[in-house]
Amino acid sequence: MKKFLLSVSVVTLALMGFVGCSQQAKWNREERQAMRDLLREYRQMVYLNDLTDAEYMLFSDNVAAALEEAYPVYTTFVEMPAVNDTVQVYIVTTIVEELNTDARNMRHIFPYPYLVEHNVLPSGLDRVQQNAFYNCLSQKVNAAFPNVTDFVNAVIASDTLAQSQIGAMQSACANDLFGWVVEIVEVTAN
Repeated sequence: MKKFLLSVSVVTLALMGFVGCSQQAKWNREERQAMRDLLREYRQMVYLNDLTDAEYMLFSDNVAAALEEAYPVYTTFVEMPAVNDTVQVYIVTTIVEELNTDARNMRHIFPYPYLVEHNVLPSGLDRVQQNAFYNCLSQKVNAAFPNVTDFVNAVIASDTLAQSQIGAMQSACANDLFGWVVEIVEVTAN
């Protein structure tokens, strides 16, 4: 019996030593900070560039948490091939989840100053008028695209046909709400 207990103790100690030397299964503070630093490089993406610093911090924390959950061993994750593609997939997925939460987040994809600059909306609209426009636009987008992922992919990929379709939706909403008519003049080469 003593030999059995002694052998169980030795095996247990050996296993504890092996587990203690294996890679950690949770990211530490420095690794999380490194991921946040990497995510800053994506700040100029559509939707993300209009977030406030506080909103972006929450967004990057959500992405980092999702990555940590899927890839608990940080060193394995950062050394894996196509790690940047994986990060981009998680960023797009998080954007889609946020848009699914509130489709009126269109203001982050098409900020009001951008729409004024491109003559889609008149300047001087108050918050209520802007919200009416974004509600109209989100309804049109939801009706035109089968799911939010297709919409986000169309915006990010800068698909010309999708961009024209979205531009027409913006113009229709501006015209419906404010009588703002946007004329598109096509120039043909002679």
